[in-house]
Amino acid sequence: MDQIVSIYNQFLSYFPENLHGIVSLALAVCLAIGIFKVIKREFIYIIVLIVLLPASVPILKNIWESLSTIIKFLLTKN
Repeated sequence: MDQIVSIYNQFLSYFPENLHGIVSLALAVCLAIGIFKVIKREFIYIIVLIVLLPASVPILKNIWESLSTIIKFLLTKN
């Protein structure tokens, strides 16, 4: 996560200080839209994966928690 924060801070350095909130919000929205599109397109495969391989549920939960942490970070970053 520290590497992501470092890359994110480097990316923000290209923008003026007063636009950091807008850039963070735009990145969070783009990430949420991308996740929604992937889930919508691959939903049936996710269901089949869960049904055929029940051990994938903790993996999917871990992925979801990581993504939600990144989105929360983007929304709370000043």
